[in-house]
Amino acid sequence: MQSNTSVRSSGGVEYSRVAEIRGPLLVIEGVSRAAYDELVEIETADGKRLGRVLEVGGGRAVVQVFEGTSSLSTVGTKSRFTGRTMEIPVSNELLGRVFDGLGRPDDGLPPPVGEDFRDVNGAPINPEQREYPEDFIQTGVSVVDAMMTLVRGQKLPIFSGAGMPHNQLAAQIAKQATVLGESEEFAVVFAAIGVQHGEAAFFRKTLEESGAIRRSALFLNLADDPAIERTITPRVALTVAEYLAFDLGYQVLAIITDMTNYAESLREISAAREEVPGRKGYPGYLYTDLATIYERAGKIKGRKGSVTQMPILSMPSDDITHPIPDLTGYITEGQIVLGRELFRKGIYPPVNVLSSLSRLQKDGIGAGKTRADHAEVQSQLYDAYSRAQELRSLAEIVGKAGLSGVDAQYLDFGDLFEQKFLQQSYDENRTIEDTLNLAWDVVSVLPEGELTKIRTEYVKKYYKPKVAATAQQMS
Repeated sequence: MQSNTSVRSSGGVEYSRVAEIRGPLLVIEGVSRAAYDELVEIETADGKRLGRVLEVGGGRAVVQVFEGTSSLSTVGTKSRFTGRTMEIPVSNELLGRVFDGLGRPDDGLPPPVGEDFRDVNGAPINPEQREYPEDFIQTGVSVVDAMMTLVRGQKLPIFSGAGMPHNQLAAQIAKQATVLGESEEFAVVFAAIGVQHGEAAFFRKTLEESGAIRRSALFLNLADDPAIERTITPRVALTVAEYLAFDLGYQVLAIITDMTNYAESLREISAAREEVPGRKGYPGYLYTDLATIYERAGKIKGRKGSVTQMPILSMPSDDITHPIPDLTGYITEGQIVLGRELFRKGIYPPVNVLSSLSRLQKDGIGAGKTRADHAEVQSQLYDAYSRAQELRSLAEIVGKAGLSGVDAQYLDFGDLFEQKFLQQSYDENRTIEDTLNLAWDVVSVLPEGELTKIRTEYVKKYYKPKVAATAQQMS
């Protein structure tokens, strides 16, 4: 039997007996000292790999290898337990750089000089020290800014489906997002998990050509990278986001795509550990694990900066009840849902507004933040579009000739809402003032007496009778 020798050094304790290789996991025997999440260096004839401890007990340690276990052998593989968790160097030099999924430079430049080292698992924010989010972030995308407003410190995911332009929307928000006010420093941390090479090149090119790369840190885990590496990529990115926000005072927007790939990696690890599966084979702790990522957003009392999250996940078979979007919805403060029907119509961004919401919107809009009429015109848009959708269904049964004149105007509103308000080019960056003016153009298709959600003073100020008269003539 192979002996298991342990060597103490300044670098930790080394073990040389690997009992088993199980998928992405190493089972190491004779371990006397180890801790959960401890960083492990795996040494082979081909070089070094990194891993972390997932389980300890009975003299054994189960180690998750980030780069995968392909070509590893139970003979000749050494593991050094470092006595610390995985850390990354952080500094202002991270902005303008591109890294791989583990935080190593991927842009041909030398590693940035770190002013400090931070645990990638982060530190929970004391609930008593959390500051309530209530400051508007302008994305330049009308449907988001007007109807599901993003607020600093919020967690607002995008639910999408296969083939829909969620990556395009994410890149547009990354290059356009800003906070109003000249004194505010804004930064974007972008983490791509399990993306194809073409998608990675698209993200990188978009940020570079727009100049947004100067205020961004980009982390790319590619589809042909080891799947297990995906479990660490969002944590590395959020560690950088927290440093930029809470130490350097930046307003940080963290965009993470695609959380479905992250969850698939968790399922792979869970299967390798032979755990009892939960819904659709995902581990029973999926909710808790997702919460350790999503809850790293927020604001802290007495700190200038904030971390706002926009995780993106693709729903298998467009199923919003699938465990990943379902559990995400419980943890986050709303969702932006992309609709297949609008996508087929060629609408970009194809946001299904009736399935989307921002639970913190009411606190981030209004006088002094966006505009005094924002909340009421937004309510009118929801109300009128909902009625337009109902009338579309009715018209398929009785025909448009069976509808009243006002009903016909609601149908016109629905078409105009999609073609003029929702529809927006990828390179079009609308201010909140532009967006609200456009909203009034759309609602002015309706008779003034139909604007029941808006106070008279705002109707008198912003309503456009010429638009209404034109719509009446067309009807």
